Amino acid sequence: MKDIRIVIVDDSAFSVAFIRNILESNGFEVVGDAGTLEEVKNVVKEKKPTLVTMDMTLPGTDGLECTRAIHEIDESIKVIVISSMMDEEIVNEAKRNKVCAYIQKPIDTDELITAVNRAMAYDELYDFLKEEYFAVFKEALIDVMNRMTKTLITYKDEYCSSKEYESSGVAIIIGIIGEFSGRMILDLSRETANNITTAMFRKEPKSNDEIVAALGEFANIIAGNACSILNRKNKALGLRLAPPSVLSGDSVIISAPTFKTNTAIAETNFGELLMNVGFSRRGAEEWT
Repeated sequence: MKDIRIVIVDDSAFSVAFIRNILESNGFEVVGDAGTLEEVKNVVKEKKPTLVTMDMTLPGTDGLECTRAIHEIDESIKVIVISSMMDEEIVNEAKRNKVCAYIQKPIDTDELITAVNRAMAYDELYDFLKEEYFAVFKEALIDVMNRMTKTLITYKDEYCSSKEYESSGVAIIIGIIGEFSGRMILDLSRETANNITTAMFRKEPKSNDEIVAALGEFANIIAGNACSILNRKNKALGLRLAPPSVLSGDSVIISAPTFKTNTAIAETNFGELLMNVGFSRRGAEEWT
């Protein structure tokens, strides 16, 4: 990321110095600071920052009034609140005022730097994810299959799709949340599901419930390993998993996503396995 100019808004000289030290130690340029509404207006007009860190409690004003004043000058300026106060009502109010992150004091360095990176590099971050995720998930499937069944797989086909399709019999769906939301689906026949479960247990499964539980954990490990690799490559992604859902039946329809996904067809010792993965670009301004 280039040309990130930051203004610190806080009426505490200690907090200004502390935040400045974190930002400058991590390669960011701090171009000014302010402690009142008038100072905020003046420094924003003069220094033209790309991002402002904002305290919520200020003399004669508050962080939200200052945020609105900043956006009246330039609505593209990103604002990250840094405050000792944090509750649901004030966080929701911050969201309504187009604050892009909320950090509670005492400041955690990694949390602040991650918030700055997320605020300023959304497009670059999504491009990175789009470039990396499919290869990472395919490698995770190969690795987990090898470790849990002592077998290898090969990919015989790959394609991009955003259409609904009919399951081969068993579908395991893993929701993914973080800076971008997405999903991973493993789809296979009931015979293949039984064979993979047998290989993992080293014996025939006792019931369908045992197969469902085994496949849910199998998919969870694949998605978890893949997301961990992606997070290590760029911690701003903040990817994490929702619990798996397992669907089975003679005519299970997997609904079409609202975003493009990538599909790989794998040949295994136990039968054919489909893996479908994708991430939505929506939600860039939403945070929790």
